[in-house]
Amino acid sequence: MLIVSILILLLLIAKFKLNTFVSLIITAFILALLLGMKPMSIPDAVLGSQGVGNILGPNSVIFIFGGMIGRLVADAGGSYRIAKTLIDWFGVKRLQWAVLIASFIIGISMIFGVGMVLLIPIVFAVAIESGVPLLYLGVSMTAALSSAQGFLPPQPAPTAVASALGANIGMMLIFGLIVSIITAVVAGPLFTKLAQKYAPDAFQFKTEIAAVGPVKEYDLKTTPNFGLSVLTSVFPLIFMIIATIYKLIYTGGVTPKNPTLLDQIIEFAANPAVAMTIALIFAIFTMGIWQHKSMTEVSKSLNAGMTSVAGILLIVGGGGALRGVLVTSGLSDKIASTFQSGGAMSPIAIVLFAWAVAAILRISVGSATVAGMTAAGIVTGILAANPGNTLLPVFVALAIGAGSLIASHVNDAGFWIFKEFFDLTVKQTFQIWTVLETIISVTGLIIILILTAVFA
Repeated sequence: MLIVSILILLLLIAKFKLNTFVSLIITAFILALLLGMKPMSIPDAVLGSQGVGNILGPNSVIFIFGGMIGRLVADAGGSYRIAKTLIDWFGVKRLQWAVLIASFIIGISMIFGVGMVLLIPIVFAVAIESGVPLLYLGVSMTAALSSAQGFLPPQPAPTAVASALGANIGMMLIFGLIVSIITAVVAGPLFTKLAQKYAPDAFQFKTEIAAVGPVKEYDLKTTPNFGLSVLTSVFPLIFMIIATIYKLIYTGGVTPKNPTLLDQIIEFAANPAVAMTIALIFAIFTMGIWQHKSMTEVSKSLNAGMTSVAGILLIVGGGGALRGVLVTSGLSDKIASTFQSGGAMSPIAIVLFAWAVAAILRISVGSATVAGMTAAGIVTGILAANPGNTLLPVFVALAIGAGSLIASHVNDAGFWIFKEFFDLTVKQTFQIWTVLETIISVTGLIIILILTAVFA
């Protein structure tokens, strides 16, 4: 029944071009009926505390505020300042690394599509000025953005998957940073050397690309300084990581029975929604009021940021609907018992299974978010059957993130975004983009397996 429902989802999205959110909700209802759920319990499973509400309830503030922070930094010229400063520091010989670091910092709080739109003109201008092909720098830029999107909260997909699996967001950040930095380097500067050898035609020097358009120039004198721009971009991460480390050192990672005032403050501040709220207030001042912007201009940036994540937010919610049916119907538990019939699954086996499920769904459906959320619903029962290992949900969530990035092809919007922005043929897009995403996925899996073997 699960396979039938996934085929229906694929048919609705790929064949009939139906809106992804609508397709997910319809598929969730169909799956519930196929599984024989009581009609009166289906709406709550799809839309209630186990479904859409389970994901959007605690995470909507994180998603929306993350989009708003990214837009505030971009509109103030902070992203431009970060990119230009790092490029100036690193020089022409190490431009790839400058672009990689700048893209990674910006990608932490900015969704993939918006990050591409923002950074491509800047990177293109640098490429022309330096006399190097756009793709020479673009591979590193894309690898950084994609790695951040796949593994790091407050990005929507990893945050939603972590929430669905009950993974600690702070630990997800710490281990996610390890995974995302390594995968970005491997799929960025290192992969570029290989790609130039087997697809040299894709690395032609071009002075004009239709999809890029004119580069928006900022007067660096009027933009926020580099340190403030970086601090604002990564503030939510710093906040949550410090709180998580404090809890690990002083309370063993659990809330004490008799918490001190400091313990209570840290516990409160460690909540991702609280951290994002504080970070947004900070960004309104640093990228708005302190830059002599009116509240009308600040509000425009906030509205634009909210709009940029609205579509992804709904898709995440739709994935939550499918997860709700999988959990409420008992199908997740059935899957868990099936795979554990020969004995308890080891952490390594669970991580591999989670990655494989997400990878199959990604190749079939196209959307990394849909693949991640559906995989989370499928492995929930397996995690529930392995209580006591607090880090295992973190590694499973990261494995799902890795699997959800593999082998992007024609059914993924990112495939076409990459093709148009870099003015490539379909064949060249397969050679560069599809391989790049697969490298992130496989490299990420290897690192996660090592971390699981050591810590879980």
